[in-house]
Amino acid sequence: MSTARKGWSREELLVTFRLYCRTPFGRLHSRNPSIIELAQLIGRTPGAVTMKACNFASLDPHQQARNISALGNVSRADRELWEAFLDDSETIAEEAEAVFLSLAGNPHEALSAPREDIDSTAPKPPEGATELRSLVKTRRVQSFFREAVLASYGSCCALTGIAVSELLNASHIVPWSVDRTRRADPRNGICLNALHDRAFDRGLITFDTDLRAVLSPQLREAAQNPLHRAAFEWLEGRRLTVPMRFQPSDDALAYHRTHVFKE
Repeated sequence: MSTARKGWSREELLVTFRLYCRTPFGRLHSRNPSIIELAQLIGRTPGAVTMKACNFASLDPHQQARNISALGNVSRADRELWEAFLDDSETIAEEAEAVFLSLAGNPHEALSAPREDIDSTAPKPPEGATELRSLVKTRRVQSFFREAVLASYGSCCALTGIAVSELLNASHIVPWSVDRTRRADPRNGICLNALHDRAFDRGLITFDTDLRAVLSPQLREAAQNPLHRAAFEWLEGRRLTVPMRFQPSDDALAYHRTHVFKE
């Protein structure tokens, strides 16, 4: 009987990478129900899925800086998928979502995904077969991005600490319409509550090089009332809480300060 271990297919790597991105930090263990569920879907053990997910974790530069080892098992295919995601997050995210939904027996589930996290410049859903395929892709990418960003921030607003998921959005730093390759990249996202997400999206709030909040003069000059002061004035200089993984990209934040923020 052969004792050779079964190699990982691209489909298995994609859905395991998807799992890594949407699993909160510290929950990559074989007792996690989501890991057990995926292991059953792809015919692997929970331990094998956990180790593969940890391999992806070890490729994150921020984890490397914290001396988290790669368990000695990172393969060329693992590294190639990680690098492909960094180069073109939209394509990899859409492919990972499609494979998972197919394995789960519900390939059209993404059609019911919420739209609140797509910024105001995202394309509106048109009609027709081609347009429907585009809508499905958009929803899948949106779903991947939201889950990855919220998981990275522990489902807490990075400014206020609000931890009610219904009030949280995954905010794009570089807008959706500007760079297709960044659309699903969690490094291009910040978890913010709905109010401050809207202000960030409209350029009324940004973050300096020390990740401290900066308010637009337009926001300071707006009609003053107690609610306005309570919602915004105290934010000036408040430091953004950064996640354990997929920390906001410096160049994305620089783009926001230069091209989105309203001086």
